[in-house]
Amino acid sequence: MLVLVIGGSGSGKSEYAERLALRLAGEYSKFYLATMQIWDDECRARVDKHRRQRAGRGFITIECPQNLAGLQEPMLDNSGTILLEDLGNLAANELYSPGSRYMTAQKAVLSGMDYIARCCKNLVIVSNEVGAGGTDYEEETVEYLRFLGNLHQQIAQRADAVCEVVGGIPYYYKGSECL
Repeated sequence: MLVLVIGGSGSGKSEYAERLALRLAGEYSKFYLATMQIWDDECRARVDKHRRQRAGRGFITIECPQNLAGLQEPMLDNSGTILLEDLGNLAANELYSPGSRYMTAQKAVLSGMDYIARCCKNLVIVSNEVGAGGTDYEEETVEYLRFLGNLHQQIAQRADAVCEVVGGIPYYYKGSECL
């Protein structure tokens, strides 16, 4: 099962996605696929905070900020559940890597996501909502927002379920609540 969970900052999307992944996993393995690139102390602090928040929940954490298609980990056994946190970081890492272009980055994200989805029973992808913000941004930001929005559309087409979390409440646009 492929589930796309989208929400704004502070919406509760990550907490909801974690609960969903735990439920879907049942007695099988649970993997947290972390995509944040650690650039500085602020990034490191966010990663540490997220690790503390999910401590004791049984997730095995795998760091992979780019090139999901090249991932060779024990999680790829077709029985576990993977929580990918988050698509926005992965998209930025691929889009802004040296020598990358829009289409190259898009192919890297989608082929990586397809690869991961084939290697597990359930894949829950968390991403930031990008359609409700303003439009007065620098050109590079507009490019990123379009890129992520396009990825949302393509992943939503592949997904079994798509939901947006608002105030901690999931609203399903495709499929139904799995909790």
